[in-house]
Amino acid sequence: MGLLDFLMSLFGGGQKIDCPNCGTPDARKSRDGSVQCRNQTCPNFDPSLALGRYIAPVPTKGDFRPEHPVSIRYVNFAGQSRDFSAEQDSLVRKRNHIVAEVAPTGRKITLSRERIQNLSEVERYMPKRLEPGQNWPNKVERQILGYHKKNGRTSPRYEQVRAKYPNW
Repeated sequence: MGLLDFLMSLFGGGQKIDCPNCGTPDARKSRDGSVQCRNQTCPNFDPSLALGRYIAPVPTKGDFRPEHPVSIRYVNFAGQSRDFSAEQDSLVRKRNHIVAEVAPTGRKITLSRERIQNLSEVERYMPKRLEPGQNWPNKVERQILGYHKKNGRTSPRYEQVRAKYPNW
């Protein structure tokens, strides 16, 4: 037993044991006798031990109430199911993620599209970049739109492309 293991068990990290249910090594036994296991299929599973990361508690205080709420069902990296109430006007797609302001804090969070359980419902509420039947901008037009949006500048060509794609 190393010094770090001793200090962890001394200051609340618990004693390292093999899980009594599944036999997985490096389970922890706390002072109250409960066992926390790394194995996701075990009844003693604790997500904070699974990936060796600290899982922050979900904030429950705040006064933000979405005017146009959108319900998002999400499964986080630890396999925990979460339900978020987001403001419809704040939904933005960033590559393979969706950014939204959520209740109760009003903070923006980033959610992976792969883990959103009701993705088709959420995407219905997102603003449309193109009108129905409109083609996507070509490579040069996308470059112009991206550059000017990123740098906060304008040019006659940008204004022309922006008129063609007002929601981009």
